[in-house]
Amino acid sequence: MKNDEQKQVHKDIFEKRMDRRDFIQQTTKIAGVTFGLSLINPLGSVPVRAESVVAKSRVSVSLSNKKPSFQFGLVADAQYADIDSKGTRFYRASLDKLTEAVKTFNEHDLKFTVQLGDLIDRNESSFSKILPIYNKVNGPKYHVLGNHDYAMDAKSVANLLGMQNFYYDFGYDGWRFIVIDTNDLSTYANPIDSEKYRQSQNIYEVLKWSGAENAQTWNGGVGSDQMTWLRDVLKKSAQAGEKVVVIGHAPISPLNVHNAWNDEALVKELESAGNVAAYFNGHNHAGNYAEKNGIHYVNFKGMVETADTNAFSIVRVYHDRLEIKGFDREENRVLKIKQKRKTAIAKMVYHA
Repeated sequence: MKNDEQKQVHKDIFEKRMDRRDFIQQTTKIAGVTFGLSLINPLGSVPVRAESVVAKSRVSVSLSNKKPSFQFGLVADAQYADIDSKGTRFYRASLDKLTEAVKTFNEHDLKFTVQLGDLIDRNESSFSKILPIYNKVNGPKYHVLGNHDYAMDAKSVANLLGMQNFYYDFGYDGWRFIVIDTNDLSTYANPIDSEKYRQSQNIYEVLKWSGAENAQTWNGGVGSDQMTWLRDVLKKSAQAGEKVVVIGHAPISPLNVHNAWNDEALVKELESAGNVAAYFNGHNHAGNYAEKNGIHYVNFKGMVETADTNAFSIVRVYHDRLEIKGFDREENRVLKIKQKRKTAIAKMVYHA
């Protein structure tokens, strides 16, 4: 879209009184169909995400003594910085907390470990203290980029962390793990003179105007190219008979101020695939949970919170469930995998 067209559409949105249909059409012009359809339910009914059931309190969950097919580690929002604590965030304490987590991980036979973003809070120099600790984890180590990680330009951050791409996927033992980049469209991850920055600014302003609670400058979204890539990986994984866990920094369900800008569009893609068991993320340090249409949405708690109580997890993978062994503030969970009828339908469509 050319700059003058963007400005005109932007002007139309903010200067005219529009009905629901006009609003969707205009936002589609700015952000593409993905964003336009995710802002407002075009049928005028209650938003589908309102159906989510949220775990509001810690519940005692019994985990199995049986050996899993495999297991992996997860840590969210260490957010280290050499600065004084503020509120409930104790930035310096994350060095010791991550050290404890790594020690625990290495005492288990983990096939890989994923850190869910915001390894640092600020300052490029923070990486030199926290990254060597994470790198002591045995086995493959994966990174998800969070909004706080952009203490330098995007490519430099990716290179420092050894990431070949901002979004990627990998497989293990019949499972496909898809890492998405929820900073793709944002005002903090793109150069201020770039087309993506202008597009991101427009999306943010439209969301703000519409009253969306996730219209926050520290949130972002998934762009059209990445969405196409995600759809393709999901399609191929379904054809291969793989179960899927999608991993990102920002949550997409349930409704929350921390959610990715196009959360509903992402939920729709995951549900359409028919073989997605769970979506794992960080960003919201308080943690959260929802189950909707057979997909578990787990927001892992931020390590940076509290002075001396940790938060990290080991995920045990079974053929019919995922068990989350939470340490300290993180909760134990049993995520049952539902057999989805849509999987067979999806395969028929893919082969048509």
